[in-house]
Amino acid sequence: MTKSVDVHEPTAATGRGRGELEAEILAALRQAAPDALTPGEVLERVDPKLAYTTVVTALTRMHDKGLLNRAKRGRAFAYTAAADDTGLAARKMRRVLESGSDREAVLTRFVDELSDADEDFLRRLLDSGK
Repeated sequence: MTKSVDVHEPTAATGRGRGELEAEILAALRQAAPDALTPGEVLERVDPKLAYTTVVTALTRMHDKGLLNRAKRGRAFAYTAAADDTGLAARKMRRVLESGSDREAVLTRFVDELSDADEDFLRRLLDSGK
C-alpha cells in the first residue's frame, strides 16, 4: 500500500522536520532585507522543487503567527521578517507567558530557573527602567 503525500503540508511533502521550512523562509527573507519577497521569489530562493501552494501556505501561517509583515505587490503579497532572532525569541516568550493561566507562577518559575548571571542581568535591566 502506497502512502499518499499532501503537497500542501510542508513536512510531508518535503521531508523537512517541523519548523525547518519556516527557518529556511526566514533566512531567505533576512538575506533579501530590506527588500520584500513574493511567494514566487521565496520559492526560487528556498527550493524551486517545492509546490507554490506550500510556500504560500507557509508564508500565510507565518504571517498569522506574527513572524512576517506583508504588503500588497501587484496580485500577490510581498513578505519581510517581522523581527530579528532576538525579537522573535522575545515574542515567543511573551506568547507563552500570555497563554499561561497564572502569570505570576510562570514568571516565578522562569526567574527561579535563570542562572545567577542571567538573574543579575535581568535585575539590572529592570532597575534601569527599560
